[in-house]
Amino acid sequence: MAVLNGSVRAANRDGLTFDVHELGPPGGDPVLLLHGFPQRGESWHAVATRLAERGYRTLAPDQRGYSPRARPTGRDAYRLGEMVDDALAVVDQLVDPAARVHIVGHDWGAAVAWRLAARHGERLRTLSAVSVPPPAAYLRSLLTTRQGLASWYVYAFQLPWLPERLLAANGGPFSRRFVAALRRTGQSKAAAQRDAAGLADRAALTAAINWYRGMFSGPIGDPDPPVRVPTLFVWSDGDTALTRQSTELVRRYVAGPFRYAELRGVSHWIPDEAPDRLAELVLEHVTDHSS
Repeated sequence: MAVLNGSVRAANRDGLTFDVHELGPPGGDPVLLLHGFPQRGESWHAVATRLAERGYRTLAPDQRGYSPRARPTGRDAYRLGEMVDDALAVVDQLVDPAARVHIVGHDWGAAVAWRLAARHGERLRTLSAVSVPPPAAYLRSLLTTRQGLASWYVYAFQLPWLPERLLAANGGPFSRRFVAALRRTGQSKAAAQRDAAGLADRAALTAAINWYRGMFSGPIGDPDPPVRVPTLFVWSDGDTALTRQSTELVRRYVAGPFRYAELRGVSHWIPDEAPDRLAELVLEHVTDHSS
């Protein structure tokens, strides 16, 4: 099946404008692709291409802080509920109101996808979460497993201005220190340079780090109900950010059909490093639950 040329659409919410990368036939079943830190919607291009070739219409927004026209200030603006409402605004404006979407999220995008599926499951056909477990499972693993040590950077990012100073570019297209940090986690050189260059603007870098600051901002709120939509969870054994112990809690937060898939020899950066394997898993999942 021929793939239509990609385009960038716009979606709006509360005065913010999000850039949304669209690929695939307009009449295809919609798939919402949510990126994580420190990436943008373009990080899904390899996976989106494979989904589009199979007839799906993919929508990959540059999320809050990453879209230049959707970059509010202050950590309170980056609480998880805001990103969930942003994703719903993209769906409301760019998808047929009668359609339910497949949602795929990686890293922070997975956290958004988990909460959206738990609280707005009627909007979805399936959930595919990559690397990151449900928010409650992650927070519990921080306190009860070695995940707390693996997530040292989460605590470091709570500091004001210092993380930005350490990671910011100095007159070039990207920070060599930032690239080196990403490379140590398994990111390829080209992808690390792409992602670091995307945050060369100090305001963009602060906004991206504010996702971490926002997780401890304000009251926690009511716990999420169990996810009831068909769920695929993908984790890779080369992930230095998310431990196996954090994945072992996932199943208890899903009340619907559930599949776990583990990729051997792959780093945290699954959409970049293993797009064929990830796309095939997602395609199997959405096909099994397409009705």
